[in-house]
Amino acid sequence: MRLNRFLAAAGVGSRRRCDELIAAGRVTVNGKVCTDFSAQPTLRDHVKVDGKLVHAEPPLTIILHKPAGFVSTRKDAHARDTIFDLLPPKFARLFNIGRLDAQSEGLILLTNDGDLAQRLTHPRYKIDKEYEVTLDRRWDPALAPKLSKGIFLDGKRGHAMGVGGTPTVFMNGREVPFESLPLEKLRALINTELAAKGK
Repeated sequence: MRLNRFLAAAGVGSRRRCDELIAAGRVTVNGKVCTDFSAQPTLRDHVKVDGKLVHAEPPLTIILHKPAGFVSTRKDAHARDTIFDLLPPKFARLFNIGRLDAQSEGLILLTNDGDLAQRLTHPRYKIDKEYEVTLDRRWDPALAPKLSKGIFLDGKRGHAMGVGGTPTVFMNGREVPFESLPLEKLRALINTELAAKGK
């Protein structure tokens, strides 16, 4: 097992993050700094990151329903509650795949499997995400073409693969939200488009 995969299996982070740690000289194998990406430590080797011994663990992935009010990070500079505050100590080595805004709620994956994280987040794998959005007013179908055009994010246009919806209705006292097809960075799109247009 290559060094970055070993570190990812130990819950250090994604393979990309582990590559950064290796390149920075923060990883040692049997007491010696190792910047060799092709190194393949065994279970008998002593591998440390920043002086802390790490052990490869069996791959583990859990699904968490993130409630509103929690940030998708391990530590927050503003002392807000994090998704890791919701987990029992035995899951302390997991890291999140992607993130949701503090006030968003929904499914988020946590894992110690760097390969899985790479496959789900790297753009070359083109993994679609589907979002369901609940509005505080009736859905206006006239907004669909505007949302489909996308907006500029980080100097690039974020395109919607498609938008669909029905007016908000109430069934048995419960509001039924409109559904949307996968959108790139829907969070930013909703914050800027719908809020700005007041629709």
